Amino acid sequence: MFRASYTAYPLTFVRPVGTSRGVLRQKPCWFIQITGEDGRAGLGEVSIIPKLSLENPDEFEIQIDHLCKLIGLGEMDPLQALPSMPGVQFALETAMLDRKQGGERLLFPSEFTKGNAGIRTNGLIWMGSREFMVSQVREKMKLGCSVLKLKVGALDMKEELQVLRWIRNEFSSSDLEIRLDANGAWDPEEAGGKLELYARYDIHSIEQPIAAGQVEDMRELCKNPAIPVALDEELIGINGPEAKRALLQEISPAYVILKPGLLGGFSLTGEWIRLADEMKIGWWITSALESNIGLNAIAQWSWQLGVTRHQGLGTGALYTNNISSPLQMSGEQLWYRPEKGWDLSKITVL
Repeated sequence: MFRASYTAYPLTFVRPVGTSRGVLRQKPCWFIQITGEDGRAGLGEVSIIPKLSLENPDEFEIQIDHLCKLIGLGEMDPLQALPSMPGVQFALETAMLDRKQGGERLLFPSEFTKGNAGIRTNGLIWMGSREFMVSQVREKMKLGCSVLKLKVGALDMKEELQVLRWIRNEFSSSDLEIRLDANGAWDPEEAGGKLELYARYDIHSIEQPIAAGQVEDMRELCKNPAIPVALDEELIGINGPEAKRALLQEISPAYVILKPGLLGGFSLTGEWIRLADEMKIGWWITSALESNIGLNAIAQWSWQLGVTRHQGLGTGALYTNNISSPLQMSGEQLWYRPEKGWDLSKITVL
């Protein structure tokens, strides 16, 4: 028998960040704690991105309260499938793994958690004015980043192309890999032409150029040789190995971007990895703007997979009220510094 409790913990951005879905100033977050009869407890995080996550933030408090009561009554297995609530499934899986390992947030002990190795991570460039984006690029390059991911699709295209032109004048493709993320912002009719324009600047890949659910249009874009296409939002809500296989076969992307916090946790994300490897589709793992609780779990899981490509895990400094943790960015690598320890004092209601 387990006891489940939860608390809301809205995350506040250091500065408002721009995406094609709008400007984010705060992000909903809930922590779930699972406690066993032996007193050992594990902690997980539900990361919700409005307009992207399947869960509805306006109804979520009622739903999570009900689920925690069911777990406490023994009427629900914390590890049961929750296809309509992948963020909760991720949190519960994480909490159960944490509890199993002693409740010290060492879910996957490794050389990474010993502090002996880091994970290469892309630098994330948010949308904003040309000057703001250039300043972010300069900052990331000073830190030693060799891969940058730029959010595109919300600004005037000429401004975005000017930023890319400036970057390529300063840094060649041998010095800097550029990944783009449109978050589904482009119309299918214009996306092909835009790919051709952006391709002039030696772009490695573009995530989700058009909105999810337009399978035929996405398949045609993936045939365009200008820029390799990566699926991201397209994967959310696709359940079961056969449905996943069918989607990848239908669209045939170059890459898939894997966010365990939006895809239902590690076991279900692993299904995407196995299929991608089988079909020779590239992949990398990114956070879904989690706090350090969720980011820590994702980073530890990523390391034990043996990842070598740059992942998307450099989001720990986004919030003014993040949870103090051993995670630390150094250059372009994410490290776990065990001597730093955790400070969970901000999580007071569990």
